[in-house]
Amino acid sequence: MASSEHTGFEPADRLAQDRDGLRRRFWIKLKQVVAKLPFAEDLLAAYYCAFDKETPRHVQVALLGAIAYFILPFDFIPDMLPVLGFTDDAAILATAIRMVANHITPEHREAARAALKRGIDKGDAGT
Repeated sequence: MASSEHTGFEPADRLAQDRDGLRRRFWIKLKQVVAKLPFAEDLLAAYYCAFDKETPRHVQVALLGAIAYFILPFDFIPDMLPVLGFTDDAAILATAIRMVANHITPEHREAARAALKRGIDKGDAGT
């Protein structure tokens, strides 16, 4: 018997399972909003950690869920609202990062800083 219980995160869960689609949509959305994100470096470090083959599976799942929520076109607080638009994304990302902080390595953070320094471009999608 299937459960009729809904958590509200089903679209993020489905998106997180499509790793290639998640990667593609992540870079598209990031390029569109990076200038407005005070947490861009943390988001990118989480991305690099989530796709690192050395990262444990449970950590990847937590980070991919947070990244998928960032990508979704609808949120609890729409991203188009000035100032408040990304607060829910930031809260979910911060929670995921706190849960797995010891797995986000200095290398992931350096990759995030390097991507921001050179500017976000499509070439980053494969790293």
